Amino acid sequence: MTQIEVDFEVFKALTALRQHENHTYNQVIRELLDLGEPVLSILPDIDKFGDALSRTLSGGFLTRGLFLPNGTSLRATYKGVPYIASIKDGEWIAMDGTPQTSPSAAARAITNTNVNGWRFWQARRPSDDDWKFLDALPKQRS
Repeated sequence: MTQIEVDFEVFKALTALRQHENHTYNQVIRELLDLGEPVLSILPDIDKFGDALSRTLSGGFLTRGLFLPNGTSLRATYKGVPYIASIKDGEWIAMDGTPQTSPSAAARAITNTNVNGWRFWQARRPSDDDWKFLDALPKQRS
């Protein structure tokens, strides 16, 4: 998370503009700048899945800061068998048509064991020429 330094007067003014305890400073600043609601704030129970945080957004799939746009192809090989998945309508869809909640959940569905999905899956986004492991793709900054 990026931090912004402000002086005490700015801090007091931002605090005065907070409407309630759960009203964040980020929300106050977004309102002052007329930016509207951030995409993630409109998703209910954003922390519900803890470390397995994975959310769908219109236009793609977001998991732990990595955004995969619709049309992204995914592949993995396990015990010599190739597996494929794709991002479609904001969901991670396994080759059998089952939606998955995270790369690790998708890998676990194949291996029946806990697997680091970030190193199990490779992705090729619509704008990519080559396949890359998920842990090598740049994450979104919040």
